[in-house]
Amino acid sequence: MTELSGPEAEALHDRLSRAGFRRSHNIAYSPVCPGCAACIPIRIVAGKFEPDRGQRRIQRANADLVGFEVPARATAEQFALFQRYQKARHGDGDMAAMGFYDYRAMVEDTPITTGMVEFRDARDRLLGACLTDWLSDGLSAVYSFYDPSEGRRSLGTYAILWLVARARALNLPYVYLGYWVPESRKMSYKSRFRPSEVLTGGLWRVLPDHAGEGEAPEQASASSAATMLAPETTG
Repeated sequence: MTELSGPEAEALHDRLSRAGFRRSHNIAYSPVCPGCAACIPIRIVAGKFEPDRGQRRIQRANADLVGFEVPARATAEQFALFQRYQKARHGDGDMAAMGFYDYRAMVEDTPITTGMVEFRDARDRLLGACLTDWLSDGLSAVYSFYDPSEGRRSLGTYAILWLVARARALNLPYVYLGYWVPESRKMSYKSRFRPSEVLTGGLWRVLPDHAGEGEAPEQASASSAATMLAPETTG
C-alpha cells in the first residue's frame, strides 16, 4: 500500500495505476496474497473498442439515460440508491452496513481528480452512479452502483460503455476496470469488453479473444502465445 498525499499525489497515482494499483480513499493498493495471483489488472483499449451484439442491445435499452459528470460530493440521493443496491446485491457484505458518513468518506476522501457520473432518466430519476478517477491516460472506474429494480437495463455494463465513450471523446486511451478474477463469475463481465489488456509479468498484454470466464491469460493455448506477448498498446 502507498499513501497518496501532497502535491505529487496525482502523478504518483498515475504511475501506480499503470503498474496495476487501485485507489481506496487516499491509499493506492495492490493485492498480494501468498501463493495466489488470481487478481489480474485489466483495462479497456478505448480507441479500438467495438461493442458486441449484447452491448449494443444494452446501449439501446438505455438510450433514454443521460450521464452527468458531477463533483465527488456525497448526496442523500446517491446514498439512498447505494443502500438499495447493497441490500439487493451484496446484503452479506461489509459495505451493506455502511452509514452515510462511511459513504461520504468513500466518495470525498480523495487526493486526486475524482468525480461522480450520475445516470438519470427523462424524469430525472437517479438510476445509477459511478465513482470515477481521471488519469492522464484514461478513466478509472472506482465503484459503481445502480437501481436493482432496473435489472433489464444492465446498468453496470452500461456505465462501463459510457466511460469508454467518454474516454474516446477526451482522447484518452484506456478505461481501467480494476481487477479481473477469471475464476469468479461476478468478475467475468470485465473480460467482455474487447480489446482489453491485462497486466501480467509486469507488462500490459492484449487479452486473447477466447479468454474469458474461468480462464486466466497464462492458460491460453500455445497458438495464442504471440498475441499474449504483444507489446504494450500506447493508444
